[in-house]
Amino acid sequence: MKSKTELWHGIPRKDIPWFPAVDADTCIGCTLCFATCGRGVYDMQKNKAVVASALSCMVGCSTCGTVCPVQAISFPDRDIIWKLEREHKIFKVVREEAKEKKAKLDAAKARAAAEDAVAKLTTRTRFEVTGEFGEKRFLVQLQDLVKDRPYDIINLKLEVPTVKGSLEKAPSFMTFEVTSTAQEDIQDFLPTVRDLIRTNVMVLITENKL
Repeated sequence: MKSKTELWHGIPRKDIPWFPAVDADTCIGCTLCFATCGRGVYDMQKNKAVVASALSCMVGCSTCGTVCPVQAISFPDRDIIWKLEREHKIFKVVREEAKEKKAKLDAAKARAAAEDAVAKLTTRTRFEVTGEFGEKRFLVQLQDLVKDRPYDIINLKLEVPTVKGSLEKAPSFMTFEVTSTAQEDIQDFLPTVRDLIRTNVMVLITENKL
């Protein structure tokens, strides 16, 4: 609920006589005003709408009166708002508020665009590979691949059926992740990793962006 001490474009809200009045005899208790108002202006008592927080009403808003099916809700004449605007010369304040609002909206848009751009980057990819690793020095080749480059190989796991089986060239299973040490896109580097896998006559099972 809005505080009664708040300002409306520099004017104390309590000095602005803009709030609804409900004709209890006309009100049919449909609850449309209660459900429609997002500022907690209304309450329902004995199946009738009552104004519970008059100064929480948005200055100039009359939506509840517009949607009331029996026209049980009335508002003051809009001339009182126009008169206050002129007397208090609010447009200097309004321009500053608008400038601040625009700056916040622009900042939010820029932040959203930056976050969207980051979300589209591929900075980490997981590979699953199977093949014979024993004599191919694949781990050494991976190490050489990222040496002096802004990439790294992390979470590497090698599963072999048995040590002897590995020495006898039995197929093994490896998973590893390629990541950027600079949090930059790695998509241009991934073909180099795939080429290394193919060169070693291994099978690339899956490749998933993380």
